Amino acid sequence: MLGVVTPVPYLVAVLLALGAGVALCVGARHSTGRWPAVAGRLLALALVADAVSFVVAKAVAGSFSAKTDLPFALCDVAVLVAAAACWWREPLLVELTYFWGLAGTLQAVVTPDLNAGFPHLVFFQYLAGHLGIVLAAVYLVVGLKIAPRRHSVVAVFAITVGYTAFVGLIDALIGANYMFLRRPPSNWTLLKVLGPWPWYIASAAGVTLVLLAVLDLPFLPARRRHG
Repeated sequence: MLGVVTPVPYLVAVLLALGAGVALCVGARHSTGRWPAVAGRLLALALVADAVSFVVAKAVAGSFSAKTDLPFALCDVAVLVAAAACWWREPLLVELTYFWGLAGTLQAVVTPDLNAGFPHLVFFQYLAGHLGIVLAAVYLVVGLKIAPRRHSVVAVFAITVGYTAFVGLIDALIGANYMFLRRPPSNWTLLKVLGPWPWYIASAAGVTLVLLAVLDLPFLPARRRHG
């Protein structure tokens, strides 16, 4: 369910990002020069700029709050991880970007928790961050052909569980609700169908593991061929 203030500009932006993703992947697969690396670093800079702009805008407006604006939400961390993956293309960073981007951030694109419409700055920040993560995930794995390694699902799931526990501690200490660990989101998201709080946390963990396994399926044949 698309719950945004201005759905038409939102959908246009998503479609433009889809076209950009296809163009980047096709270009990277057919390029033999430095263009793929340059494109990845430009994407990294765009993601970092988005993260910085969010904090700066809040600080300038005097509305920054530790309970809502610290970069503890998984998508906030994924922005920085995706930027690092695009810049350095380290395997673990690419795996985190791929699995977090398609198992988590993509859900935030389809069911956005966004209460600012076009042309508000927050509207563009949300789009740039979330669509940028998904775009980075697809570009790294499909365009640059950096496939997740064997046992990457286990590693990513363990990191995700550990990070969630860390955020839960932060929430308890400062009374925040990062990653919706203390109460459900106000807007409709897929968490609404996973049961009431706090049971949806366990349900989400199970769904996450299944999604990671499904996202890993396309790479199993190649691993078997290479032993």
